[in-house]
Amino acid sequence: MGNREIFDQVSDMEKQIGELYEQLGDLKGRLSDLLEENHRLAVENHNLRNHLDHTEAVKDKTAKKGSKKGSHPGEGYDNLARLYEEGFHICNLEFGSPRRNEDCIFCLDFFDKTK
Repeated sequence: MGNREIFDQVSDMEKQIGELYEQLGDLKGRLSDLLEENHRLAVENHNLRNHLDHTEAVKDKTAKKGSKKGSHPGEGYDNLARLYEEGFHICNLEFGSPRRNEDCIFCLDFFDKTK
């Protein structure tokens, strides 16, 4: 093997090493981008989980408040109270039938139970 062949071989190896170094730089840049994105997504995931936990806690509190016996009556209660004021029975014995300007103890008992 002559000096020229050895020189050509070293030149080829140097060229290959340069290309590998360039590829390594590109891979390093991509890896850096992926690490940054991974960190950003981890932080976003953490924040979303905290928000979800907070939302579920609020829902649980609301559900517990709504299930208490002494909670505020809802729309159905208001509708029944309006019907009673308009002169109709709301008790299960005579529901929907007109009252004759007298109070019904069964209807009034319903109001007492909901308070």
